[in-house]
Amino acid sequence: QLVESGGGLVQAGGSLRLSCTASGLRFDDYAVGWFRQAPGNERLGVACIRGSGGRPYVEDSFHGRFKISTDSAKNTITLQMNSLRPQDSAVYYCAALKRDADPCYYDGYVAYWGQGTQVTVSS
Repeated sequence: QLVESGGGLVQAGGSLRLSCTASGLRFDDYAVGWFRQAPGNERLGVACIRGSGGRPYVEDSFHGRFKISTDSAKNTITLQMNSLRPQDSAVYYCAALKRDADPCYYDGYVAYWGQGTQVTVSS
């Protein structure tokens, strides 16, 4: 089970930090990632890491603003989001993907999804 937290309402230019904690699985055994889906849009990969110690990948649209990280001891992944824009408003999902997922931002490789957390950025 994956449980996200940290979503909410923020003004444009602000920051949010999303966290995802797993129970029943070890993130170190998977690639991990964050996806988002806005109303009427397809689900989009935001950032991911392939396995413990893997190199983080951040989709070009979010590069420089979003950062993904993992904490093996806490079995947690986080998404730090800075300089948020109204178009970043969406439901954000954490995911555990098969360990060798390539690309790791492809939702077809997801083994487990979190329930999602709403992020709303006001202008």
